[in-house]
Amino acid sequence: MDLSHILNHLGEDRENYKFAVSPPIFQTSNFTFRDIEHMRRSLEDELNNPFYSRGCNPTVAILRKKIAALEKAEDALVLASGSAAVSTAVISQVKSGDHIICVDKPYSWTNKLLVNLLNRFNVAYTFVDGTSMEAIKAAKQENTSLLYLESPNSLTFELQDLKACAKFAKANDLVTIIDNSYCSPYFQNPIEFGIDIVVHSATKFIAGHSDLVAGVICGSKEKIREIFQGEYMTLGGIISAHDAALMIRSLRTLPLRMERIAHSTELVVKAISHHNKIAKLHYPFQPNNDQYDLARSQMTGAPGLFSLEIEASSISQVEAFCHRLKTFLPACSWGGHESLIFPMCVLHNSQNYGSGTLPWNFIRFYVGLEEAQILIDDLVSSLDQLS
Repeated sequence: MDLSHILNHLGEDRENYKFAVSPPIFQTSNFTFRDIEHMRRSLEDELNNPFYSRGCNPTVAILRKKIAALEKAEDALVLASGSAAVSTAVISQVKSGDHIICVDKPYSWTNKLLVNLLNRFNVAYTFVDGTSMEAIKAAKQENTSLLYLESPNSLTFELQDLKACAKFAKANDLVTIIDNSYCSPYFQNPIEFGIDIVVHSATKFIAGHSDLVAGVICGSKEKIREIFQGEYMTLGGIISAHDAALMIRSLRTLPLRMERIAHSTELVVKAISHHNKIAKLHYPFQPNNDQYDLARSQMTGAPGLFSLEIEASSISQVEAFCHRLKTFLPACSWGGHESLIFPMCVLHNSQNYGSGTLPWNFIRFYVGLEEAQILIDDLVSSLDQLS
């Protein structure tokens, strides 16, 4: 299906909405019916018929169609956050006594889901080096039911071989779930490699304007219906119609934003890659990256994120480096119009998060929509002043 049609027209059925260019926001919790038979028929398929907005809201339904088509999936659900999408998807695929294989260093709330929540309900887990198929295969147990991937992850950008993972999972009757937030549906479509379920923090690139929080789950019609009738409706982590309308708005410019951000990121990384105050640079499309060829084979772009380990002898030096930056703002998220940094030293002795597993001189950068040269000048200036 043509990308421009998906983003600008799919699912909008303007003849049903007085030919409005932008879909209306169905700001309603409830729907009424012509008669009891009409009500009965609608209740038989709450996924696709408006009955109560926790199930099917027409504004959200338009967004679902677009997201599914972007991910080359049969169907999709939209939720109130990325962590809601991850949790709902994972919980839907496991039961007490099961075992999950998960890649090392996943998103922090994915880690908490496995370690703090599901562990309480007798669901075991093993974290593995996702760059090694041998490690993934060795982690399988008789009760393993799920292989959870994150490729690339959003801090150090390790990848998994998606085709090999899907082949291994199918041969062993495992469900595969991947967090595809780093690439967005624009730069990677894991379902084409055989992955079963794709989740996103749609707060990031899909929404793209730092003004809403959302998550998505994509998969086959069968899996999406099962998740909808179970965990989605039970846990109730739904998105509002207003936020769905904002996401539809955001999708109009997805290609423009993603291409601009990816191009700027390559320029920034190339400009600073040999600076003598950088101890290590993490970026999937860096030619000296051990997984460079895999990244190029699975991803059509590497947008926004890269990480640096800077030459600093103390946390105070790292903080001073961050404070000198004029354009990169300190914040935890990414995917919007503004360039950001997340320094690991902020977690030092954190009461909520511990000290983390990454060194205190590690800083994640996100490249937004500012001019690349402004970002380069800002970074180089602060690096030059490291003593």
